[in-house]
Amino acid sequence: MNRLLIFLGIIFFCFTNLLAQDTLAFPQAWKGIWKGDLEIHTAKGLAQTVPMELHILPTDSTHRFTWTIIYGEDKVAGKRPYELVVLDAEKGRYAIDEKNSIQLEAYFIKDKFFSRFEVMGTLLLTSEQMIGDELIFEIVAGKMEPISVTGNEVVSGDTIPPVKAFPINVMQRAILKRA
Repeated sequence: MNRLLIFLGIIFFCFTNLLAQDTLAFPQAWKGIWKGDLEIHTAKGLAQTVPMELHILPTDSTHRFTWTIIYGEDKVAGKRPYELVVLDAEKGRYAIDEKNSIQLEAYFIKDKFFSRFEVMGTLLLTSEQMIGDELIFEIVAGKMEPISVTGNEVVSGDTIPPVKAFPINVMQRAILKRA
């Protein structure tokens, strides 16, 4: 009986230690050079496929990692040398520093890394998620101008707020593997 309790205690300790590591795994567990093909889709189907890399590597600062994205075969012209900045890991707050005065707020929630922003009239939602040994990279984009506005009425005595729907014109997706 005593051996069984000790064995169960060891299993419990290992399991809780593993769970604790999982909650602290971002961005450390994501470090590496990731490669794959980025597929660009529209409502008509697959529009383009481009080789892609994502380099998540430590820097001299404990609060910064490289977040270098490379699109296409030309690794110089296609290189985006961004950095991932840890703002408040406990609250899941990060930023992608584009090194050109643009810093995009980003959030790690549950097991996904998100950023949502607007540029030149286009609303973008990016997400990255590690599933097993793969890193799933996605961008959904469409115009910032609403395609419809519904609600904004009183229905059965309830005031319904206006709800704006925004179009989605493109979805980019890559399944990346560590090189």
